[in-house]
Amino acid sequence: MMKKSWLPATVLTLSLSMLLAACGSGGGQPANSSGGAGKEKFVVATEAAYPPFEKMEGDKMSGYSIDVIQAAAEAGGFEVENRNTTWDLVFTDLENGKVDASISSITITDERKQKFDFSEPYFEATQLIMVPEDSTVTKLEDLKGLKVGVQIATTGDTVVGRVLGATNQDIKRYDDLPSAVDDFFNKRVDAVVADNGVIKYFADQIKGGKYKLLKDDSFEKEHYGIMVKKGNKEMLDKINNGLKIIKENGKLKELQSKYFPE
Repeated sequence: MMKKSWLPATVLTLSLSMLLAACGSGGGQPANSSGGAGKEKFVVATEAAYPPFEKMEGDKMSGYSIDVIQAAAEAGGFEVENRNTTWDLVFTDLENGKVDASISSITITDERKQKFDFSEPYFEATQLIMVPEDSTVTKLEDLKGLKVGVQIATTGDTVVGRVLGATNQDIKRYDDLPSAVDDFFNKRVDAVVADNGVIKYFADQIKGGKYKLLKDDSFEKEHYGIMVKKGNKEMLDKINNGLKIIKENGKLKELQSKYFPE
């Protein structure tokens, strides 16, 4: 994924930025640096292939999650640089200290909390099933015997694996959700299971597509959080403080209304 471009004001700043980048990509050193007006700048990993939460528009990253972290940073008195990467590196780069935080529609789970710390939630989600309009599927159990697309290592992957069996060959796992949805409309899979916000986004984009979206009663509510390295209380406190402010002043609600008017 592409990076945002941050133009240095002086050669000295450029040299410092290059030195910091070298440290960050090597021995797990902190990725943060000095931002404008003396503010700390933190590098945040994102997989920008999950609209409307995270996406690329030309060389610019946008989406609900991006607006949330930017608003929280502004409210909390620090700066962030969103770094576009792959889903697996959202986790490993954070663990290795190459970035300071990760925001990428990451569901807070007990398993993930064993390795990382999470901010307060900034979005409530659930899973939805996308099937053809004339499908007889009404619930998750009905997917047995069908080919089902999911994004690898996501909650959708987990819930489908729980019903069909994690090693079931009928589960087709993709590196990104758009590829799964593309295969669905090209009839290479019979269904896709993914988070409600992003499935609804694709449903809105495709005109004339014959499909429907289903919710299963077994799907639990999920919450997206901003992830930091385990034990990095200073970073976590900065993020939570920023989130608290934008929740109280109405900015978070404003962003939710912008991206999810329903």
